[in-house]
Amino acid sequence: MTVFGESVTLPHAALAGADWADGWTLVLPHGRPTALQAAHRMLGNSPAWVRLLMTLRNRIVALFGLKTAGVAAGAEGQIGGFPVVSERDDQVVLGFNDRHLDFRIVIDVVLESAGGSRVSVTTLVDRHNLFGRFYIAAVTPFHRLIVTSALARLAAGAPSLSAPASG
Repeated sequence: MTVFGESVTLPHAALAGADWADGWTLVLPHGRPTALQAAHRMLGNSPAWVRLLMTLRNRIVALFGLKTAGVAAGAEGQIGGFPVVSERDDQVVLGFNDRHLDFRIVIDVVLESAGGSRVSVTTLVDRHNLFGRFYIAAVTPFHRLIVTSALARLAAGAPSLSAPASG
């Protein structure tokens, strides 16, 4: 399993005003999850260390009157505490808008002809002010670790992630 970084072209349809982005991709040789299945597998039940980081993040940003991201799994209309903005079989967009920044997490699944799939996670951020720029600079190392870990969790469960057969 290899997770690799990808360049992201801006502007992006999921967040036209984005001025910061990163992208990560994983090729699954077997398994054809829908984007929703992939999102739930990656973000729906985060490991304890991710929940701890999110709890710490929420406590810090609450001091500044900013929105917190839920850390509980299973909330209606959310995946991993992030609201679902849009959903198709091949793409799920999560995120919300706040005073310091707007962000989107875009999960794309492209089916490969050999029976596998390519899963990409793109994070888009529209930083509104100096605090938004500082925030992204501070969380980027953790963000990268969380995204690559989430893709690794997806790869670990890939054989059980197949879209239902259409017929």
